[in-house]
Amino acid sequence: MDKAKNKTTTKSAVPAKKKATKAETAAGPRPKVQIQEGSTVKDVAERFKIKPKDLVDHLIVRGYDVSASDLVDEGLLRAISDIIKVDLEMVSLEEDIRKLAFQLEDSLVPRPPVVTIMGHVDHGKTTLLDAIRSSNLTEKEAGGITQHIGAYRAKYKNRYITFVDTPGHEAFTQLRARGAQVTDIVVLVVAADDGVMPQTREAISHAQAANVPIIVAINKIDLPGANPERVKQQLAKEGLIVEEWGGKTISVDISAKEKKNIDELLEMILLLGDILELKTNPYVPAQGVILESRLDAQKGPVATVIIQLGTLVPGQAFICGQTYGKARALFDEFGRPVKEAGPSVPVEVLGFNDVPPAGTFFQVVPGIDIARRISEFRMARARKETPEKQVPLTLEDLFKKIEKDQIKELKAIVKADVNGSVEVLRDLLPTLSTDKVKINVLQASTGNVTEADVLLASASGAIIIGYNVKVPPKIQEIAKNEKVEIRLYKIIYQLTDDLKKAVAGMLEPVIKETYLGRAVVKKIFNIGKVGTVLGCQVIDGKVVRNAEVKVIRNNQVLYQTRISSLKHVKENVTEVKKDSECGLGLEKTQDIQPGDILEAFVREKVMPT
Repeated sequence: MDKAKNKTTTKSAVPAKKKATKAETAAGPRPKVQIQEGSTVKDVAERFKIKPKDLVDHLIVRGYDVSASDLVDEGLLRAISDIIKVDLEMVSLEEDIRKLAFQLEDSLVPRPPVVTIMGHVDHGKTTLLDAIRSSNLTEKEAGGITQHIGAYRAKYKNRYITFVDTPGHEAFTQLRARGAQVTDIVVLVVAADDGVMPQTREAISHAQAANVPIIVAINKIDLPGANPERVKQQLAKEGLIVEEWGGKTISVDISAKEKKNIDELLEMILLLGDILELKTNPYVPAQGVILESRLDAQKGPVATVIIQLGTLVPGQAFICGQTYGKARALFDEFGRPVKEAGPSVPVEVLGFNDVPPAGTFFQVVPGIDIARRISEFRMARARKETPEKQVPLTLEDLFKKIEKDQIKELKAIVKADVNGSVEVLRDLLPTLSTDKVKINVLQASTGNVTEADVLLASASGAIIIGYNVKVPPKIQEIAKNEKVEIRLYKIIYQLTDDLKKAVAGMLEPVIKETYLGRAVVKKIFNIGKVGTVLGCQVIDGKVVRNAEVKVIRNNQVLYQTRISSLKHVKENVTEVKKDSECGLGLEKTQDIQPGDILEAFVREKVMPT
């Protein structure tokens, strides 16, 4: 009661806010100043040469019950801005330290390159990594000797290279989608006897979308069927022209199994690293990126961190997204404790309060109390607002963005049924570009739309164009969650017309096909005047009366029709869900057999907005 009374008395002593004079108005807008997330009231006061006690008194007058050691949140930020007549803007702790680190040019030193090995399955990625490290990872891991932390260091000519062992191209793109650019160079492994394969093209697309330079390692040159020149021809079709052919892509012929030309590959990695002028500041509070994380039964939450700035030592407090902790111990890839980890060094860290997501920035802070308070502040902010995810472009959005001059490029991922169609579309689509917008085919491959395609589209803001291919229900769901648009076509001119209209801003309304569910035909009944009734079991989703259906046999669509009647236990119903039996009639019944699949869907007209 007394506290409330004192606040009221203090407030009443404050003079009423006067109207701004002409001189004050003429002074123009207030200057904008950025402050670091995690700053206390005392930090802000000292930055603007104000006594912390005076700033606290001003805030108390405005009704804030604060002390000099309190963290500045959005509410305090606005109040302090009014008090000191400056527009304060809060930037993340990690962003501010990165900015500061690279402003201090005299403190920048070269750092080892971070390399990701990618390529088609069985082309020798793991064997190459084994050869580089002069060890057999597979045998050691099977024996439980080596601790897998997802990244490894190799020493060559007294210089280090860090190799990231990603579980797949999707993981590479997921890290990038979260804003964490970990990799400096991609080594693309292509088997000399096998050539460019679907996952090779996928790896190229992911690396190019991330704007990461590629070194090609043409592997297995020791095999009888090896033909490196044919591989180079195939790579040229993918836009990777090797240096000996007048291009810019470094290429090395190797045999990982025979350890042939491995030194030359390492030499090229270090040379490209020098050309890229990779530098960092080792003297700021350590910062890195979470490569992978897990909950260990004995150790608790642990994570692999690749350090990018500063030097991490045991005992330091850190913040990592909404998680935090104190580095209780650091381990290298062999499970050995280390005393410190500098730039480009991968290290396993113990001491997290919870398992952090991969791709999250890891940042050292002055103390565990600061780390805890920043974590609480971030969690509170996350509860109030949902961060707005960058949504991939749709054709309907394209014209609006062109008019506002917000876009110069439409990125597309092409999927087609056969390789001939892939090549036609890959060559054709860029020719539809205009002066205002360029159509860029990030990836073109055969087969149905996959999760990897959707993740690449999500990370790069692309649309997916399918020609005579399908989108499995699971992939439709992932695309919906990732807000990726998938356009399917059976006639090429309709595809090209849509893109032409899109870049011209004249897209017509489209008919969208929404998957409902599947039922399998168990029995067929011919009932007098009623006609043919199918006894079915719903095996996925639901079937709905009046929905359209595709009759499928051996994964081939025989024809399309509509559900005219639907019954469940002799009752007419509007829908029947998964694992239930039903009797249904079709508007058109021809060549139907037990075991046929009925795939239900609805069509709806989607108007441009």
